[in-house]
Amino acid sequence: MPDLSSFVTFSTVAAVAGICLGVMLPAIAMGKAITAAMEALARQPEAERSIMRTLFIGLAMIESLAIYCLVIVLIVLFRNPLLEYLVK
Repeated sequence: MPDLSSFVTFSTVAAVAGICLGVMLPAIAMGKAITAAMEALARQPEAERSIMRTLFIGLAMIESLAIYCLVIVLIVLFRNPLLEYLVK
C-alpha cells in the first residue's frame, strides 16, 4: 500500500498550485479585457452601452473559470476521489 501521507501532501500541493494558476490567469485576462474596453471607450464614447454590456458578459465568463477551478480544488482537498482507491 502506498504511503497515504505522501499522497495527501502531494494532492494538497497540487491543489495549491491549481488555485494559484486558476486565479492568476483569469485575473490577467480580466485586466486585459478591462484595458481593451477602456481603450475602446476612449476611441468611441458613443458606443458605451454596447462596450460595457459586452465587457460585463466577458468578465462573468472569465470569472466563472476561476470559480470552476475553486470548486475542483475544494473537491480535491476535502473529498479526493482517488483516496478511496488508495485506502482499499
